[in-house]
Amino acid sequence: MNTAALDLTHLLALAAALGWASGMRLYAVVFLTGAAGFMGWVPLPPGLQLLQHPLVLGASALMVTVEFVADKVPGVDTLWDALHTFIRIPAGAALAAGVFAGLGPEWNQAWALVAALAGGTLAATAHAAKATTRAAANTSPEPFSNLGLSLAGDAAVPALLWLAWTHPLWALAALALSAALAVVLIAVLFKFLRALLRRFLPARPAAA
Repeated sequence: MNTAALDLTHLLALAAALGWASGMRLYAVVFLTGAAGFMGWVPLPPGLQLLQHPLVLGASALMVTVEFVADKVPGVDTLWDALHTFIRIPAGAALAAGVFAGLGPEWNQAWALVAALAGGTLAATAHAAKATTRAAANTSPEPFSNLGLSLAGDAAVPALLWLAWTHPLWALAALALSAALAVVLIAVLFKFLRALLRRFLPARPAAA
């Protein structure tokens, strides 16, 4: 399969997968996508070919290692997520837009703009679901739920990217289901964390 052979379904699935996965493991997305292109396993669209540059691969591999460790430490993972609120969402938008960049005149800038908006939204949803889930897991005294959730995230990203390349319709279906579950998780866990904060934080004194 070459870049020219990628149809609309493949492009949409890839853009959506890159956006969503960036909200969970941005550096793994950059490294895995770039490595797959560098090794010739998949044809990267022109707008993503920078990811296969050796400097980008080296930097992203280093950050994958840092994130892998940070995401396994309770408390540190929440701080890491908080800091990356300002990184994952615009990066997800940029990667999704890159799928349609430079493909030719039939793929005008409107496609890239729509992909950026959708990718950023998916990244924000995935990031919010991940951050709230991990913050809730950190309230448990046992470490296994936190570690299990982290390892599940490590496995989900390459699985989703592979699905987007090989079975794009299944990838889109999986993303739709994941997004729906994420919205439910965000709503439920936000209420849980807010109630927990109200329980442990001192009440404000009543105004005179």
